[in-house]
Parts: sequence; structure tokens; C-alpha cells
Amino acid sequence: MSGKNTIYADYQATTPVDRRVLKRMAPHWHESFGNPHSSDHVVGWKAAEAVQKSMASVAGLLGADPDEIIFTSGATEANNLALFGLARRAPTNRQRILVSVTEHKCVLAAARAIEAWKGFTVEYIPVDHEGFIDLAALANRIDDTVLAVSIMAVNNEVGTIQDIPRIAAILARRDILFHCDAAQAAYAMDVSELAAHADLISLSGHKVYGPQGIGALYIRRDVQESIEPLIYGGGQQNGLRSGTTPVPLCIGMAAAVDIIRTDEGAEERRRVARQRDAFVEMLQGSRYPVAINGPTGDRRHPGNANLRFDGFVAQDILGALQPRLAASTGAACTSGIPEPSHVLRAIGLSVEQGDSSIRFSFGRFTTDEEIHEAARLVIKRLEATIKGNPDGPVI
Repeated sequence: MSGKNTIYADYQATTPVDRRVLKRMAPHWHESFGNPHSSDHVVGWKAAEAVQKSMASVAGLLGADPDEIIFTSGATEANNLALFGLARRAPTNRQRILVSVTEHKCVLAAARAIEAWKGFTVEYIPVDHEGFIDLAALANRIDDTVLAVSIMAVNNEVGTIQDIPRIAAILARRDILFHCDAAQAAYAMDVSELAAHADLISLSGHKVYGPQGIGALYIRRDVQESIEPLIYGGGQQNGLRSGTTPVPLCIGMAAAVDIIRTDEGAEERRRVARQRDAFVEMLQGSRYPVAINGPTGDRRHPGNANLRFDGFVAQDILGALQPRLAASTGAACTSGIPEPSHVLRAIGLSVEQGDSSIRFSFGRFTTDEEIHEAARLVIKRLEATIKGNPDGPVI
């Protein structure tokens, strides 16, 4: 996908809203505009019905039931609700929380805040050089004092797809709650049985071609009484997230997941993976050093290519590629403040190697022509840098 001659290669930061999603949302901005919590008239009833159908779609994505879906403003709120909600009602004998070192920053920040606020002990689970959880280290850290473990299904920087069933089996031995940030997973893999393994699952609308500003938290039915709300008010959504549920956004998220649940979604993953591999092969076929950060093969997000250009500076490459190619040096979660990637450091890269790494991510609207052009642009930029003209135009 391109706009005004810009090739978009940052799908893991956000995805464009699919036109089919927009079509489903459109009537609910003006025609079917009711408050779903207005229980005294037909306009409210219809809005409530639309929200219920949306809950059913999101639940179906995970193999859950509709009443186990809580709509939020996004995955960040969902992650915070999961961790703070559990901590605020935790039994006194379970005061430890385990998180992987490569979690999204909102999970890491929430865990640190809980530790400072309520005296919990937060411990970090290491990963290997590809970003996979050290299962032995996880097993050695769990006991009856652990309240919950939070491990993301698919990493947002290097694309690592974790073995969620194996992780869940380890935790089940001690009856430990398992929270899974699946914001990237919903597009990257089949998540139709994820609710069978995790007790709480966070989702994001704008990672699956839905609108920004909407997400969801799956909370297993018998766990819901163990969650203290973050937002109080009218007691909407099982009393777990008060406030008027945004009908158009809920419908948009549901429409987006309906698409990825079809055979089209599975074929799309295969196509995008082929395009990603072609892009990497073209770059590695050049005379410049290009290494892959993270795993290879099927255990990686199909659109993710986190590449290291040793001897180059990633920020300089991306800056010089503007406005022709949009990619990123990491997660879009730091308010634009450049800092070393904690994920790349966790998998063993040096600061210099992290600074030479770029995350390219492709998706639904990426064309083969854009893949070839993107590779050409990057190679041209590397050539210009070697020749001492790093600021020259990319043509």
C-alpha cells in the first residue's frame, strides 16, 4: 500500500482500515446512532444488539463466549486492566507477577507500577537469541506465591511466535493465571483456540485493519470476579469497564476480525510471508551485510522483517528514505523518543547492533511491486552511504 508515492512498511505499528470495515461502521455514526445502554426504547435496543453481535465476533476469534469479551480503548488499556485488575484483588499469599523481558512497554510499565504501588514482586523471564521464552527458567520461577504470568503471543518488534500451549501447561500445574497480549497475534496466527490456554487475552482493533481507539480484553468467566475495574461509573460491561460502549468502533473491530477468521485470512498470511521472504532475499543478495533479528520460518509474524545493517545507522537510513518508504526502528510506543530497543537487547544484541536495526512490516495491501521497489530503495541508500553521500536523493 502506498500513498502519495510513499510505500508503507510499518503494518505492525498500525494497519489501514479495510474498506469493508468502514462500510460496516458507516451507518452507526448517524443513522443507527443509539446508546447501547439506553434500555427504554428501540433505538437503544438496536445499538445493544449490534454490540452483542460484535462481542460474539471477537469471542469467536478466540474460541470464547460473548460475555467474556470486554471492549476497551485498545490493547494498552486491556493490558492495564488485566494486570492492575488482578493485582488489586489478589490474595495476600500471591504477591508475585512474572513477565517476559520482551513484553510490550505498556505491560512492563504496568508491572513496574504495580510493584511500586502495592509492593508486589515483579520478575522477568528471559528469552533466547530468537526471542523465545526460556521455558526452564519459567518453570523454575513459578510456585504458589505467583499470581499471574504475562507473556505476549507474538512479539511486536522481532515477530517471535511463542508456544502458548506449552507455556499454559507449565502454569496450570500451579493454578497460575495466564495473561496473553495477543495484539499482534490476531493477524499473525490462528488464535481460534487461544482462550483454551490463556485466562486473559488482550486485543487491538488497529492491528487487524480495524479502527484505532478500540480493543478488547477476554476475561475467562470465572476469573471476572477477581478483576477490579480501572474505570468506574454506570457498571457497563459486567461492571468491569464503565462508560458508553462506542458502537461504531465495536462494529469496526468485529468486522475486521470477521475477515481474518475466513479462509481469506489464512491465505493472506501465506502471501504476506512470501512477500516478506522475497524482500529479505533481495536485500541479502546485495553486497551489503544484512542479518535477521529474531526467528526464521513459520514461528515468526508473517509480515515482520526486523533486519540489521551492521556498520550503518538505522535512523540515518530511514531519515534518508523519506518520504519514499515508511518503516521504523522499533515499536511505536515511546512518544517519538529514540531509545535502545529493550527487545533487541534482550535477545543479545549490542547497543550498536540495535541502532543498526530496522523493522519492516508488510500486510494486506502490500503489492509485489512495492516489495521490489522497497528493496531497491534500501539498497540505493546503502550504496549512497558507502559512497559518502548519505543525504543524497533516493531515486
